[in-house]
Amino acid sequence: MYTFETQLRVCYADTDKMGFAYYGNYPKYYEIARVEAFRALDYPYKEMEDSGVGMPVLDLLIKYHKPAKYDDLLTVKVSIPEMPRARIKFEYRVINETCELINTGETVLAFMHLNTGRPVKMPEQLKNAIAPFF
Repeated sequence: MYTFETQLRVCYADTDKMGFAYYGNYPKYYEIARVEAFRALDYPYKEMEDSGVGMPVLDLLIKYHKPAKYDDLLTVKVSIPEMPRARIKFEYRVINETCELINTGETVLAFMHLNTGRPVKMPEQLKNAIAPFF
């Protein structure tokens, strides 16, 4: 299993009138973690797109446990629990500064040729980078 974590701070623009992180921001937090996880594998998402492969989201699951608040420093832990093929599953755990679990989620994305919109296999460079974790 491949795991990675990154941190981000809840900015004012991400909050609602109550000062809580707006619920619709969590998919953005997940995306930040995914992009940084690929960068840590030395295969930036931009490089994949430049090669003609994109990753549209097929499924999104979110569970809210506690609210994040303005200026909270969040740790987003992302894992890839199984070796990807034409689809890749990500699992997320969002933790606040006091180590409380505030959010969990899951996304499933597909590898897709950007010009044709057709599914493709995982890029070989990503496969080689992630294989040692499985």
